Amino acid sequence: QVQLVESGGGLAQAGESLRLSCAASGRFFLIIRMGWYRQTPGNQRELVATITRGGATTYSDSVKGRFTISRDNTKNTVYLQMNNLKHEDSAVYYCTADAEWGQGIQVTVSA
Repeated sequence: QVQLVESGGGLAQAGESLRLSCAASGRFFLIIRMGWYRQTPGNQRELVATITRGGATTYSDSVKGRFTISRDNTKNTVYLQMNNLKHEDSAVYYCTADAEWGQGIQVTVSA
């Protein structure tokens, strides 16, 4: 079993950057895919980005070119670098590791 703890969220203005971190404890080396999802009130959770153990990445169209997901296997951590933030990026962001979920972290972008 893997436990996930997100950090780095908060408030930013449009155009600014934030970096989210997700520290994993447990059997990190067994994790095949990690990722970030986000959810706004009244909406379903949506995919933001994923990264495999080998480093292959996928992004939603809405963040492609602005967000970068990366993984540091030496620190058991996955990151989401968010640049050129937009108001519509405001959401609770969740880290995932295969079937496990973090508790979520709020990102708020003011217009």
